[in-house]
Amino acid sequence: ESLSPKSPEILKYNPVHKKLPILLHNGKPVVESLVIVEYIDETWTSGSSILPADPLGKSNARFWAKFIDDKLMPAIMNIRRYQGEEQVKAIDEVVELFKLLENELKGKKFFGGDTIGLVDITANFIALWLGIHPEIMGIQVVSKEKLPIFCKWIDEYLNSSIIKQRLPSRDELSAVLLSYHKSL
Repeated sequence: ESLSPKSPEILKYNPVHKKLPILLHNGKPVVESLVIVEYIDETWTSGSSILPADPLGKSNARFWAKFIDDKLMPAIMNIRRYQGEEQVKAIDEVVELFKLLENELKGKKFFGGDTIGLVDITANFIALWLGIHPEIMGIQVVSKEKLPIFCKWIDEYLNSSIIKQRLPSRDELSAVLLSYHKSL
């Protein structure tokens, strides 16, 4: 889809936010990443659910997924907007947010426990993009020294068979990210 200018389909199927992602199912739009992921989980129930069975576990997973979308993602995006000392402060803020998230991983392979769940799927962009950012932007946000548990999660996530089978190559990801940063 063309994001600039917005295609007629984006405007038709997401007239409120006028952005992607949009899932069309039986001609009806489902919008916003987290809503789409939960919709898929509830609609196609043949496999394991990405949410815990208990209400408290579900609410915790939804909380951390929302934290990633509403707090961590915008903070990460701010890093590229700044230079010098402001950028260092933005990176420090992101690392502190990661530490909060990292605390949720203690003693677990994935945020969902032994299996990939909603929070892992929401944090997908972190695992994919932050490893490529140093090459594209010359900025390293996540390191094993600062966030050892989180870096272990990234390795486990990217090397899990279900993710590995479906990921584009590192070269493809780098090309997309480089194109995106050149367009800014």
